[in-house]
Amino acid sequence: MSATGTVRAAPARRSLRPVLFTLTITAILALLFGVPWWTLVVAGAHWPTSVTATGTIVFVAALVAFPVLMYLGHGGRHQDWAARTGDTLLGVVWVLFVWSLLGNLLRLGLAVGGVADPARSRITAATVAVVTVGLLLWGYAEAMRVPRVRRVDVRVRRLGAGLDGVRVVLLTDTHYGPIDRAGWSSRVVAAVNELDPDIVCHTGDIADGTVAQRRDQAAPLGEVRARLARTYVTGNHEYFGEAQGWLDHMRHLGWEPLHNRHVVVERNGARLVVAGVDDATAGASGRPGHHADHAAALSGADPDLPVMLLAHQPKQIGAAVAHGIDLQISGHTHGGQIWPFNFLVRLDQPTVHGLTRHGDRTQLYTSRGTGFWGPPLRIFAPSEITVLTLRAG
Repeated sequence: MSATGTVRAAPARRSLRPVLFTLTITAILALLFGVPWWTLVVAGAHWPTSVTATGTIVFVAALVAFPVLMYLGHGGRHQDWAARTGDTLLGVVWVLFVWSLLGNLLRLGLAVGGVADPARSRITAATVAVVTVGLLLWGYAEAMRVPRVRRVDVRVRRLGAGLDGVRVVLLTDTHYGPIDRAGWSSRVVAAVNELDPDIVCHTGDIADGTVAQRRDQAAPLGEVRARLARTYVTGNHEYFGEAQGWLDHMRHLGWEPLHNRHVVVERNGARLVVAGVDDATAGASGRPGHHADHAAALSGADPDLPVMLLAHQPKQIGAAVAHGIDLQISGHTHGGQIWPFNFLVRLDQPTVHGLTRHGDRTQLYTSRGTGFWGPPLRIFAPSEITVLTLRAG
C-alpha cells in the first residue's frame, strides 16, 4: 500500500468509531430494556390490551429518557437532578434485566413441568416483579446505611513489635455526589472515631464533582481523629473532576495527601512507611505531574522499613510487588455493588474484595467501598468501614 493510501485509511477507520460506538450502545440499551419488557409485558402472558399498551409505553419512555438523563447529569451540564434520576433508572433496569434472564429459566422449568401459557408467563412475570421490587428496596437501604465495620487482622512480616496491633481504618469510594449525603457523611465519621484508630486512610473516589459542588458532604472528614496519620490518595473519579482540587482540599481538612509521596509513622520505637500513588488513570488524564509513580512515592524511605501503600485500584498491585511493598490497600471495585456485576469487575481487576497475597512479600486488601457510585443500590455487595489490625511478623 502506498503512503497516501495509508494516510487515507486511518481517517476512514477513525470516522467509523462514532458509528460503532453508537451501534454498540444502542444494542446494549435494547437488551437492557428489551429483555424485561418482553418478560413482563409480552411473552405469552396475554395481558389485556390496556396492560400491554401501558407497559410498552413505560418501557419506551424509559429507554428514550435514559440517555438524555445521563447526558444532562454526567455530561458537560452536570445537572444533579438528571444524574439522580438517570442513575436510579440505570440501577432499576439492571436489576430487572438480570432477574428477567433468571426468570426465563423459571419459565423453562415451568414448561418442562407442563405449565402452559398464559399461566406460565404470568407466574414468571409476577415472580420477576416481586423479586425485583424486594431487591430494590433492600438494596437502597443497604446503600444509604452507615456501613458495617469489617475487621481483618493482617500479619506484616517486617512490622516491628512497637507497632503490633496498630489499627488502620480504611475508607474508600465515598462518592459524594448528586444525592446529598452530608448527614450520612457525619454518621460515617462518628463511626470511624468510635473505632479509636491509629491511622485513617481514604483510597480515593472521594466525590463525583468538584470541591465547590461537594464541599458540604466532604466537610465531616475534617473531624476524623487518628493518633498517627490521616492519609488520602486520588481515585479515577477525581480525574473526571478536579484531582488537584481534592488533594488541596483534603490537606485543608487536615489530611496528608499522598500524591506519589510517603510519610513515616512511629510508635514505641517501631516505624512504618505509609506511601501513596496516584490512580492508574492519572497519567492519561493530561494533568501535569499526575501519574502513578511508585519510585517517587518511596524516594528517601528506609528500605528496611515495612511499607503500607495506598493505591486506588487493586490492579496496581503489580507495581507494588515490583517495589517490595508489604501491604497495599485499595478500593475501586465496590465488591461489584449490584450483583452479578462483580463477575464483570473481576475481568478487569485481580480481586474484587478481601485480603489476598501476591508474591512472597506483598499482600493486598481490597475494600467493597464505603459509599456507592451511580445507582443508590447495593445488592449482595455490602459497603464497609474496614479496620485492619496490623500484626508484627
